[in-house]
Amino acid sequence: MTEESEQAESPTPKPRPFVVDPSVMNKIRAMEHRDCPRVAELHHNAMGNSLWAQLGERFLIELYRGLVDSPYFLAFVYEERDESGELLIQGFIAGSTDTETMFQALFRRRYGLLLLSATPGILRRPQLLPRLLQTHRYSRISQKNSVRIPGESLFCSFAPALRGKRISGHINKVLFDDLLARGHQFVKITTEIDNEGATRQLQSWGFEAQQPFSFYGKEMVCYTLDLAASERVESNSRHRAV
Repeated sequence: MTEESEQAESPTPKPRPFVVDPSVMNKIRAMEHRDCPRVAELHHNAMGNSLWAQLGERFLIELYRGLVDSPYFLAFVYEERDESGELLIQGFIAGSTDTETMFQALFRRRYGLLLLSATPGILRRPQLLPRLLQTHRYSRISQKNSVRIPGESLFCSFAPALRGKRISGHINKVLFDDLLARGHQFVKITTEIDNEGATRQLQSWGFEAQQPFSFYGKEMVCYTLDLAASERVESNSRHRAV
């Protein structure tokens, strides 16, 4: 065996233990109704090319207002004071304990409001409509070659000024800890297959790539993490009572 082949077959380095900064953790709390407009703004700013962001901030506000009421929704915000001293949400993470069930219930309950808020975006971009009609197939397609994993991290976004400050690592840990506390052994995250930044971050946590798949006209890949086996994750709920 050559040196080159030995390096190619060497195992992925084990994730280093996560060092928690209490000053960061103290600025993370569960998402509430009053947070939805700011969360929608952050989502739109960071993911403006994604399907739902193209429907506009009004749609995103209605989406998050519906999700906050769902027993399957797990979401947290990071807030700190801005230059004027006002307490402002600077980042968020949104996940679920059962994505498919959560969205089915959401669309049944708030179909009219969601459609009304999405209409301006659809009129501006009619090509979005066929993609919207595919949404209900997402969970099945993303895991067609693996065991169903209901726990999921869906959206995560931060103000640009926070990049490189390890805030995203802390808020990811909060979500993963909460899922483990609720009895979920695994969590999944899907991303575009060529998203190098997301891939590096996921691998640093110990996520493993599953079979690639196509969705919304993009090449995607599902990553999974064994929460119970990860030294970075501990059973700790900071959301609703488990």
